Amino acid sequence: MKYVSQAVRKVDAMSLVTGKPVYTGDMVPSNTLMVKILRSPHAHALVEEINTTAAMKVPGVVAIFTHQDVPQNRFTTAGQTYPEPSPYDRLILDKRVRCVGDPVALIAAETEAAATKAMGLIKVKYQVLEPLLDFTKAKDNEILVHPEEDFKALCPVGADNKRNLCSTSFTENGDVEAELAKCPVVLERTFNTKANNQAMMEPFVTFSYLDEYSRLTLVSSTQVPFHVRRILANALGMSKANIRVIKPRIGGGFGAKQSAVSEVYPAFVTMKTGRPACLCFTRQESQANGSPRHQMQVNVRLGADADGTIRALDVHALSNAGAYGEHGPTTVGLVGTKSISLYGKLNASRFTTEVVYSNTMGAGAYRGYGATQGLFAVESTVNELAAQLGMDPCEIRMKNMVKQGQQFAMYYGETCTSNTLDKCMETAKHMMNWDEKYPKKVLDNGHIRSVGVAMAMQGSGISGVDVGSVEIRLNDDGFYTLLVGCTDMGTGCDTILTQMAAECLDCEMENIAVRGVDTDQSPYDCGSYASSTTYITGMAVVKACQALREKILQQGAKMMNVPVDTVEFDGKRVFVPGTEQQVSLSNIGYTSFEGSGNYLSVCESHSSPVSPPPMMVGMVEIDLDPQTGKVELVDYVAVVDCGTVINQNLARVQTEGGLVQGIGMTLYEDIQYTQKGRMLNDSFLQYRIPTRLEAGTIRVAFESSYEQTGPFGAKSIGELVINTPAPAIVNAIYNATGVAFHSLPVKPEHVAMALLQKEQ
Repeated sequence: MKYVSQAVRKVDAMSLVTGKPVYTGDMVPSNTLMVKILRSPHAHALVEEINTTAAMKVPGVVAIFTHQDVPQNRFTTAGQTYPEPSPYDRLILDKRVRCVGDPVALIAAETEAAATKAMGLIKVKYQVLEPLLDFTKAKDNEILVHPEEDFKALCPVGADNKRNLCSTSFTENGDVEAELAKCPVVLERTFNTKANNQAMMEPFVTFSYLDEYSRLTLVSSTQVPFHVRRILANALGMSKANIRVIKPRIGGGFGAKQSAVSEVYPAFVTMKTGRPACLCFTRQESQANGSPRHQMQVNVRLGADADGTIRALDVHALSNAGAYGEHGPTTVGLVGTKSISLYGKLNASRFTTEVVYSNTMGAGAYRGYGATQGLFAVESTVNELAAQLGMDPCEIRMKNMVKQGQQFAMYYGETCTSNTLDKCMETAKHMMNWDEKYPKKVLDNGHIRSVGVAMAMQGSGISGVDVGSVEIRLNDDGFYTLLVGCTDMGTGCDTILTQMAAECLDCEMENIAVRGVDTDQSPYDCGSYASSTTYITGMAVVKACQALREKILQQGAKMMNVPVDTVEFDGKRVFVPGTEQQVSLSNIGYTSFEGSGNYLSVCESHSSPVSPPPMMVGMVEIDLDPQTGKVELVDYVAVVDCGTVINQNLARVQTEGGLVQGIGMTLYEDIQYTQKGRMLNDSFLQYRIPTRLEAGTIRVAFESSYEQTGPFGAKSIGELVINTPAPAIVNAIYNATGVAFHSLPVKPEHVAMALLQKEQ
């Protein structure tokens, strides 16, 4: 193939590296009002009085809005397909504030400086309430985070705001208790993970204005333009027909921008003032009031035979929604479905969940979307099982891993249709020289070199829900326009879809102009999340290009006055084989723009009833200093089965980036709160993320399968790659020290103190 499976440079690469104005913040009109948010200093309180008199006297201040000025429509900011599983539990501004940083007032001014000055002059009287900060005590607590009577959930997710429950669920296959009772080896472990922040380079940023038809137009760094349109309509009480959303380039999202974190506020200001309005979060706001990973406590019970055959898995996930329920019912679902299903010899499995409200920052979507927490717990338990049985953790996985043709244990009844997980394991062992390095070696300087391993799977879109659409048209002179509704957030999906289109149409990539996203002009697409774009929207591209080829053949045959079944198309011309009869694509394009009424354009949508999971194996080698507890990464090997690799370059950097984020979650990132609920580490000075220097050597390989339902045999890759570092690194630390860590992050002081206690 000419383009598919090749290392093609991104179509927007030069615009990005040369600093062209392609991001939302580069496009703000000069006459735009700057919006600032006055935020609550309290984790739980009622706003009794707001005095804005002094603030309104600041030169340049145009308007200040409070909870008394906003529509009383409950909504969710979660960018999900309607009806959203996330409860409708928030207002634009509410009298009740539920976490430190909750919005209390909006200030709109001619300059950011004026808005900031006015914000400091607003006087607010609060009735301070006792906060509920410990999510493990939230269920049925007398402190209610959402006591309101108009709380509602559109889907039956087990929500009960009078019990602080955002959602609950229960799934069991077989009799878990009976199976565990028969197993000679039973392990029970409890794991804890923090609310990691996506830490994307571009913060949340949006500006809005009224167009020439007085329609609300929003330009925003969002992963979900069409969902944002619905969210705005719900919050503002408007018709979607009067709202347009445009997405420029995104400077990173990783799931954070699958929620409408910033969009509602400037939109409201524009509707109230008639003026363009812009809101750009500070880094502190992005950290403390963004949309981070859900904090979780995951309990795992595992039953196995003495030979290491895993017979039963029981997983319970307690998830902290924080102040609001965005993505709460859905993230938790991946905790069990993506971890339990890795194992193919189970006689019984059970997965139960509880998502609770607390007075901490509301959570949302983050790469891995719950699978990350679940895989840390289950894979770590499997590693401890291997240690208890005296088995190599690679061997125990080879014995138990799901095989192609098997039905997944906890994955919506789906069958494993493409899987090279065994080859991934073999390749990873060879690359790491596992047999030589396992479990550890003590160096001359006293440091310990050790290795660890983990497996992972994710999904490819949301089966039966996600929809991707594209329109491709032939223009005069024979070039194409590809209109997409999915959102390239730096991952390169515009490039990948162009590669597919060029392959299908036998043309150069330069002959295809790709454009997106504008909800007035782009075909509907649910957006970029759930690892859906390559698999779902990619298949829409294949279908559209196939249909357009047929139209080109028909038009070419008509122009030559021959039957359509006698002609062929080679990407440049339609011709009759064995004759001199031909017509160029350029002429077909020109003719289709004339009075024939045959303008050639195709719009196709695609949805899949299945979500074939990509698979991977991750192995790590660490250097551990037993005196200080410091863990340094020496080598990380990732071997991935994402079906057919569409773009070698982009797949590789996706893998590398996801691994570094997983490394950060495991060793560095540690959100902490004061006793009153204020976040302590709300900047990059306090919230540590790894740089390239801390990542060590990263090596990536692919063991391709072929997924029949995917475009060119492809599956997803975007989220999968964040999932192995936590269990693999913790496994390596165990192999080095004999100490099993069940809470993240694992810091040097934790390791050092554990070793001291072990020696006593």
